[in-house]
Amino acid sequence: MLYREAGQFKTNYVADQAIFPIRQDRIGMAIVLLFAWVIIPAFGSDYFLEIIMINFLFFSLAAIGLNILTGYTGLISLGTGGFMAVGAVASYKLAVIFPDLSIILVFLISGLIAAAVGIVFGLPSLRIKGFYLAVATLAAQFFLDWLFLRVDWFTNSSTAIEGVPKTVFGYLVTGPNAEPFAKYYVALAFVSVFALLAKNLVRSAIGRAWMAIRDMDIAAEIIGIRPLPTKLLAFAISAFYSGVAGSLMLFLFYDSAEPDLFDINLSFKVLFMVIIGGLGSIAGSFMGAAFIVMIPIILTNAPDLLGLPISSDLAKHLEFMIFGALIVFFLIVEPNGLARLWQIAKEKLRLWPFPY
Repeated sequence: MLYREAGQFKTNYVADQAIFPIRQDRIGMAIVLLFAWVIIPAFGSDYFLEIIMINFLFFSLAAIGLNILTGYTGLISLGTGGFMAVGAVASYKLAVIFPDLSIILVFLISGLIAAAVGIVFGLPSLRIKGFYLAVATLAAQFFLDWLFLRVDWFTNSSTAIEGVPKTVFGYLVTGPNAEPFAKYYVALAFVSVFALLAKNLVRSAIGRAWMAIRDMDIAAEIIGIRPLPTKLLAFAISAFYSGVAGSLMLFLFYDSAEPDLFDINLSFKVLFMVIIGGLGSIAGSFMGAAFIVMIPIILTNAPDLLGLPISSDLAKHLEFMIFGALIVFFLIVEPNGLARLWQIAKEKLRLWPFPY
């Protein structure tokens, strides 16, 4: 078979601890990057780039952030939408107040602001956990929704962002006049870099401390891991990723700074991505985001392709029903998500014809 580890010898620790120690995995990742950076922009339509791929990319980034907090650290959060709103509103304000500031710095500074907010709402994590922590982060979601919708300084940001056009390397990347391929490349660059950083981070001493807190926090504290700094760091990095994702969502997709776009439904959607894709898996974040983004599009267009004369309202209700049924099905068949199914398939290939 093509997927074999036999004969691939490691002669140093660097090779043994590589992200992709098997040659076939490295080739597969190179093919994925080739498609993402070359094939899709070259042959994809404007609709495919702007409506599907950009949507998939910023949701993947938000799912990676939540997976760091929930999947690797074991801290349940229902406030992802609120942190994305912080990043979106902060990026809009920065772009308006500092019109000469690079859009790349706008995204990064917005993520840092969201990280600071995440630290504030992560302080209760030392005393509460599980369901109670989920309720605390849900309160953060509701508070941030109220703040952005009721305080005048934030509600003044509810306007189109076409008045703050931004360019990268001479290409317009924000506003309705921006080319979809330019928006796509900006989103892809951010997701590629931050996904690599997240993968290396969870493999480092910090990631091992997160997983120790997740598996048994008391034992982790006994062996010298400080719970509060470790949990706050997870909250900060998760909120940073969510804030950058919210900024990308605002500038590259919606083109309008409306705080009510980042409601509790968005938090649940990102949580479903992490659950379906696989807790504690960076690749699972991408799989879950692809599932959540593509299934509604397929279910919406399937009746027309099959020639079924149903109304748009009925199609929408059927979409919710089928979508929920698929989520329950995947959770029953494989609670560890799509990433675990992919891992099992690779293990069987490596051991074929004697899989166990």
